[in-house]
Amino acid sequence: MTTNTPLSRLAFAPTIASSPIKPILRKTTSVLGTRSRADDSDGADEEEHPTKRQKKTVVFNEQLNVVREIAGKGLEDAKREVRQALEGHARGDDEDYDRLKELFAPSNRNRSPDEDGDDTRPQELMVYVVALTGYVPMLGRSCWGLLRSVLRCAWLDRDESFSKAYIQLLAALSSVQASFFEQVLTMMVDKFSETKTRSVVPGFLPVELETKKRWLHIGIKYLLDLFPAGSAMILNFITAKFPYTTESKAVHMQYIDHLLRLKTSRPDLERDMMELILARLVKLDVEMTLDLENEDDETTRAVMRSREAADARGEDDDDESDDESVMSDEDDLPEETKKVIMIKSKLETLDAIMDLVFSIYDPIFEDPDSDEAVACFEDLLSDFKNVILPHLKSRHTQYLLFKFAMKSDHLMELFIGTILTVAFHSTDAPVIKQAAAAYLASFTARGARVQSNTVQLIVTCLLNYIDYYRSTHKSCRGPDVRRYSLYYASFQGLMYIFCFRWRDLLDREALPDSVDWDDPASFLGRDLPWMPDLRKRMHANIASKLNPLKCCSPAIVEQFAELSHHLRLMYIYPQIEKNKSVHLSQFFTGSYAQGGALRDTGFEFDNEKWTHLEACFPFDPFQLPIAKRWLDLENNYVTWSPISVLRRPGEEDSDEDGEDDSEDDDDDDEDDSEVGEEEMEDMEAFEEDTATDDERGDD
Repeated sequence: MTTNTPLSRLAFAPTIASSPIKPILRKTTSVLGTRSRADDSDGADEEEHPTKRQKKTVVFNEQLNVVREIAGKGLEDAKREVRQALEGHARGDDEDYDRLKELFAPSNRNRSPDEDGDDTRPQELMVYVVALTGYVPMLGRSCWGLLRSVLRCAWLDRDESFSKAYIQLLAALSSVQASFFEQVLTMMVDKFSETKTRSVVPGFLPVELETKKRWLHIGIKYLLDLFPAGSAMILNFITAKFPYTTESKAVHMQYIDHLLRLKTSRPDLERDMMELILARLVKLDVEMTLDLENEDDETTRAVMRSREAADARGEDDDDESDDESVMSDEDDLPEETKKVIMIKSKLETLDAIMDLVFSIYDPIFEDPDSDEAVACFEDLLSDFKNVILPHLKSRHTQYLLFKFAMKSDHLMELFIGTILTVAFHSTDAPVIKQAAAAYLASFTARGARVQSNTVQLIVTCLLNYIDYYRSTHKSCRGPDVRRYSLYYASFQGLMYIFCFRWRDLLDREALPDSVDWDDPASFLGRDLPWMPDLRKRMHANIASKLNPLKCCSPAIVEQFAELSHHLRLMYIYPQIEKNKSVHLSQFFTGSYAQGGALRDTGFEFDNEKWTHLEACFPFDPFQLPIAKRWLDLENNYVTWSPISVLRRPGEEDSDEDGEDDSEDDDDDDEDDSEVGEEEMEDMEAFEEDTATDDERGDD
């Protein structure tokens, strides 16, 4: 018999009312000999005096944690029956063995406790659990059928005394061979996705879901304490069985709740649990983003209207059952309705998980400069580099870093330093570096607590990089977004930062008195004291053969052109017009030039938008209605203000209200020509300088 370490703090002596246990062995002649009527429970039931039928106490040996007696049935009798069944199975006689399997079969759950028959009643199963525990060493690979029946037993739907005895049986099974241990852990992890609040086994009171969770994790902790190597095994099972993104919010939340309980009981798994949750959160985030991008605007609006209506009604879990009932009849639904329901379900799941994760981390950062907070943020940075950063389509998960980086200057420096290192000082893949550059620009532009000196420092770093890159690629034939992706990502980041934080790029001490710092419109149409060499260095890159204005996102180029013109930084419209005659496909480095197969050369870029850098910035507005409450966006987030908002009432363009005003057009043309002549001279000079530099490089 295998002796296991007792379960701590679980010693108790509950009272169970039950009728005498019937044996599992057949009544006919056994291979071990003929049993007398006294050995038969049926006969014993008929001859037993009624006064002997009374409640019996389940007696536990405090050291071995085993049942000694239930309802007048001795443990030794149950052991004898179990042993005989296993010995018979080893000889090829499976009748008693099959009865033993049926004893644990879930079909017994459907019996009435008062139903007559030869089967063992639900309350009487525990004595056989204890008896089988003693004969586990007799189980081999030929007993997989019995093992499956034991693992399918509804042990969490019974009372605590049964759960305690069953956990001892699982421990004994796990000690026999590794394959049994794997099956035990798999059974336990499978229960992570159960969402039924209450369940009933005949003869037992209903068991609440919270009680079932508690005993499940008592069992897991007990097994992992006995077999520490199981930590790696259960981590693999948990990862493999994590719910698919199409599963309901209830399933996801139950599963994650189990992971958090496991994290609490097994601190050695804490980092792995949180990284797994974040990884699956990113996956759900990316899928939802792609779903919305692939659908038309009307479908997206329908999803948001449905979600807003649910929020207005105060619905949460209740409306989920409605969605599930609708989806059960999905064959009758229009295709568009199915898409709306599916995307809405993912949105709600993502929102609920983000809200939960925020609630887990937020208390740690109450003192953002504490050792605990710094250590936790460093763990988040590690997860960011390994899990979040490689997926640029993620739109919400990265706000964990945004929120807590805003808590202190030290945490902000850690985040910015990590991004800078990945973007410009690492050996990571180009796509990872490009994503890091996008994060750097987006965080700098959107972070309201990023100070002006930090903004200027980051802009200087980006300028230094694009100048260095341009000087080392003088032999460039022309713009190529695939070949020079990090260069274009850096230049696009510069334009993006300028559009949001242009005031932070000014020398505040040198501003004229007529400028009001709090009134952006007062800056328009003036010669402003920009940070040193900002105009010159950006002009040099715009006029180079790399031609970043052609490869960067047209939407960002347009906003930058308009804002920089009205702020008199530079006038780049002539270069934009010139770029309209430049076809990127003539410079595009195809797979044939890199040694690809001849058949690859047939690919043509009929639509040149594929040769432009995507305008994807990770800290675009947060869209999850519930989790948004954690972000304090009013104080931490810079919102976009278009140029039309900044202009004074008399400065609106005439074409905004759809009417042509020839006088205003003439005035605008005159203004543009005045600025344009000066700027064009600079542009021509830079083009000449750049061409000369390129020729020298070729020579």
